[in-house]
Amino acid sequence: MSDWMVTQSPVPGRRPRALSPLREHLRDTFWFAPTVAMVSVFVVWVGAQVLDTVIVDALQEDGDYETLDELLRFAEDAKAVVTVVGSAMMTFIGVVFSISLVAVQMASGQFTPRVVRLFVRSRITKATFAVFLATFVLTLLVLTSFDTADDPRDATSVPLVQSVLTLCMVALSLFLFVLYVNTTLRLMRISHVIARIATESFRVAASMPVPTGGHDGDGALVGPATAWVPHEGRAGVLRDVHIARLVRVARKHGVVLRLIPRIGDFVVPGTPVLAVHGGPAPPRGALRYTASVGVERTYHQDLGFGLRQLSDIALRALSPAINDPTTAVQALDRIIQFLASLSRRPLDTALHRDRAGAVRLVQPVPGWTELVDLGFTEVRGCAIGSPQVSRRMLAGLDDLLLLVPAERREPLLRHRALLRQAVDQAEPSPSDRAFALRPDRQGIG
Repeated sequence: MSDWMVTQSPVPGRRPRALSPLREHLRDTFWFAPTVAMVSVFVVWVGAQVLDTVIVDALQEDGDYETLDELLRFAEDAKAVVTVVGSAMMTFIGVVFSISLVAVQMASGQFTPRVVRLFVRSRITKATFAVFLATFVLTLLVLTSFDTADDPRDATSVPLVQSVLTLCMVALSLFLFVLYVNTTLRLMRISHVIARIATESFRVAASMPVPTGGHDGDGALVGPATAWVPHEGRAGVLRDVHIARLVRVARKHGVVLRLIPRIGDFVVPGTPVLAVHGGPAPPRGALRYTASVGVERTYHQDLGFGLRQLSDIALRALSPAINDPTTAVQALDRIIQFLASLSRRPLDTALHRDRAGAVRLVQPVPGWTELVDLGFTEVRGCAIGSPQVSRRMLAGLDDLLLLVPAERREPLLRHRALLRQAVDQAEPSPSDRAFALRPDRQGIG
């Protein structure tokens, strides 16, 4: 415990936002947005129908049957258009669905299955599906509003406002379709996928507690564990802990809580999830809903998830089936960038304090050596025989060695030495070895 680093929340008195299981569920599903859109369009259609009825009643009261007769003729033309729109919407929905399946299949096969979540969570995809389905439902509703009466005196409703609303929805559908195709094509390009992963990773790093620097003696004051809190509920990946609630519970009961698994670990019911220091365990009810588990990792509070995806992309690119070292170099660019941003930040452990300044929650986070190993170990093992990757990795390691403090140089030096040793053993030709071991930020420019 002596090497625990002190960290605190970015804003005094505020804790990192807790992950909402409901919000995560809705973001991972496709049913919510279309359902809301269809219900909303039904409500709007009811309002438009009332307006159309008011217009017809007002014209009949004024005796303006000539205008009403023109509206009936307009309704006949509008009915044909609405019928065509209804049929076309189903075709559009099929096209969008097909494009989505192809994009997901390509991303899973060429990049990594972990990036499929980018497509599942795409807001433009959900909005396109929602608007298309809402437009289709609206056309069905509008078709039921057309009056069969030919005499203006017998007319009860002329769907004038409804027809205009349908045309507006068609225009919105076409606009979203263009955005959807553009967004999907961007997500199918590996450079944009890697950039998206890097952006999410930097957002996680920025939301982490800001270091105050140095070591802290409070780590030694925590002392031995006096109780353990087991995980209750389903098994799954630990995605989030409610830091503010845990700090309040620990303060109320005068103890210090230490999170045992790290964010991203798979937890099993009955295994310890919290260690209690300084007193008995708080009641189970007080700790309910303080830990969130799911079927897969998320970026929320997970510092290593981005590196895991970037490493997977590089490994898939270096596999014999794909053999795309340029993609591996692009992934290495972001790995090096991410490690450079953390090169001088205290890691290993975050200490969360209450308002009085007392440590109440000890949360493990990945250390510098672990992050370096995560980013380089597997890629280094597959880089043999690919001079482009070995040259880029050596250049990146050299750049990181210039940025990190002296105490963080060891894992970088170890990876550089292992890479050189592996290339020396794999390349029989001295000229090939010299070429593969020449640092180059572009790999082979």
